[in-house]
Amino acid sequence: MTHLLAAFERILLTLWVGGLWITGYLVIPALFASLDDRMLAGDLAGSVFNLMSWVGLACGGLLLAGVLLRERSQCFKAWRLWVLAVMLSIVAIGLFALQPQMLALKAQGIGPGSVQAIAFGRIHGISTALFLLNSILGLLLVGVGIRAPR
Repeated sequence: MTHLLAAFERILLTLWVGGLWITGYLVIPALFASLDDRMLAGDLAGSVFNLMSWVGLACGGLLLAGVLLRERSQCFKAWRLWVLAVMLSIVAIGLFALQPQMLALKAQGIGPGSVQAIAFGRIHGISTALFLLNSILGLLLVGVGIRAPR
């Protein structure tokens, strides 16, 4: 049973982190490179990031629950738990705080040099930095594994 749980955790981690890397570093750049309409590319990118955020919440939530159940009283000493908690927090901030703000600004209309454009650029920059951090933390977990060696 332990081997099945370990395999399930590896699959969840692979889906989440692989999805982050494919989305952020292949799909989104390809959208902007191949579509002439930057607004359309941005809208599609937003939709893809939104879907990937839900995947992250599901996979990350299950992984975090697994670490909590497995480590029980020692869970707060497990650095993997803290990495997962940070990654989930980043996903939640992006999904429930940053993405809605960007959508609201886009709904107002973003003209070059406008207040909305400046605010959108700032929020987009924060979102990009958080995505980079999440993808690096995810690679760390993939590299060392979700479970501590016994």
